[in-house]
Amino acid sequence: MSTLFSPIKLGSLSLKNRIIIAPMCQYSAEDGKATDWHLIHLGGLALSGAGLLILEATAVEAIGRISPGDLGLWSDETEAALAKVLTSIRQYSAMPIAIQLGHAGRKASSQAPWHGGQLIALEDGGWQMVAPSAVPHAQAERAPLALDEAGLQRVKQAFVDAAVRAHRLGIDAIEIHAAHGYLLHQFLSPISNQRTDQYGGSMENRLRFPLEVFDAVRAAVPKDSMAVGLRLSATDWVEGGLDISQSKLFVQQLQERGCDFIHVSSGGVSPAQKIPLGPGYQVHLAEEIKQHCSIPVIAVGLITDAHQAEEIITAGKADAIAIARGILYDPHWPWHAAAQLGATVDAPKQYWRSQPRDQKNLFGDTRIGQR
Repeated sequence: MSTLFSPIKLGSLSLKNRIIIAPMCQYSAEDGKATDWHLIHLGGLALSGAGLLILEATAVEAIGRISPGDLGLWSDETEAALAKVLTSIRQYSAMPIAIQLGHAGRKASSQAPWHGGQLIALEDGGWQMVAPSAVPHAQAERAPLALDEAGLQRVKQAFVDAAVRAHRLGIDAIEIHAAHGYLLHQFLSPISNQRTDQYGGSMENRLRFPLEVFDAVRAAVPKDSMAVGLRLSATDWVEGGLDISQSKLFVQQLQERGCDFIHVSSGGVSPAQKIPLGPGYQVHLAEEIKQHCSIPVIAVGLITDAHQAEEIITAGKADAIAIARGILYDPHWPWHAAAQLGATVDAPKQYWRSQPRDQKNLFGDTRIGQR
């Protein structure tokens, strides 16, 4: 039996297999509101047979958007727009859905990637960013404002409010975004966090605000019906930055607080990063994290082959794998992986006739007939 296609639980949430669709920003919202693009995009992914679909990084307040086109969940209007998309998808797919809640911090006010992805000037429609410290992401960029106590409380409450909205929408899980150089990662990393108060300096202090946000979100939604996990960058890939040993301490703290899963990525906080790209280049980070915790660990990063994914799970390097760009390129990646590994995968009945002649059980116990 394929280990990749064996069931797994993330807290209270049961998944049919260990393939997770990672969050992928679409930069196609309107004032934070989901659009028909999200219906098309997410609707297709929800038919892929993966175990879990995680919605893109969703801003908890307007100034927390990476770009003007980022999805948001900070108002009745953004909630209603996402509800419309989810209602349509759920008519045709029972796939569990999670949402990644985040705040871009000093990496906010950016152009969409197809417009260059750079910082938008204030006079061109950009906005003032906030961060742990008034340190810009790149030297030539304008500096963010350092969050004061009122700002910290506002951001924390924004995460809570968005979590409550997500629960009201019937979303199955929340992934708190503390990776890729965004706000919570900015607190964790000494590169971006140069505070001298209780939220800066020592590792204990740099963990404080991300842990406060996690505690507040976990307390805001019911544990028996909504899983809450976290995505982290396990290393900054910069000397003197956040490293794997510090990340292990963070994960241990999260586990003690009731975290249901950890999604292990890396990098994003500094243009000076040197990332050794290659197949599964972050899997060793997930493996190290997994050795120091007992909650499910998700590996991600250039996992593109079914046998590669199977080996990661079988060898105990991670409990699940996440794919992003790979499933954009091949929206039926889980079908093809199941065919290669001799497993069964869910497919909509409208597509049952596509089952290859030599894969009679690929979609399970199906029945097709015509006169």
